[in-house]
Amino acid sequence: MNNKQNLLETFENEYQDRDYFIEHEAPEFTSVCPKTGQPDFANIILEYIPDQLCVELKSYKNYLNSFRNDGIFYESVTNRILDDLVEVCKPRYMRITAEFNIRGGIASVIEVEYESEED
Repeated sequence: MNNKQNLLETFENEYQDRDYFIEHEAPEFTSVCPKTGQPDFANIILEYIPDQLCVELKSYKNYLNSFRNDGIFYESVTNRILDDLVEVCKPRYMRITAEFNIRGGIASVIEVEYESEED
């Protein structure tokens, strides 16, 4: 488990016998462009169908905030968030949508998905 993953906490899904959809939206995500050093701002949307575990929200907020000073590309941070959450929560399905604010006249949206091989 990496240092950022250690920030994520989970709790037991009381309804493991049922597929249901969870969506969390974090409109204040920030990281840093590794080329320019300028701040990047995004709305991160986490959507998932839990299996045995759900992500605890305060820990998720602290996890996202840990990227604030990291120089990381949009594509990399979006995939990293998915990888870390899948490793910790082991969901049936998960999608991360990162809607980055316009910079240099270009708006970027990065979407990554995971689906459990058991489903």
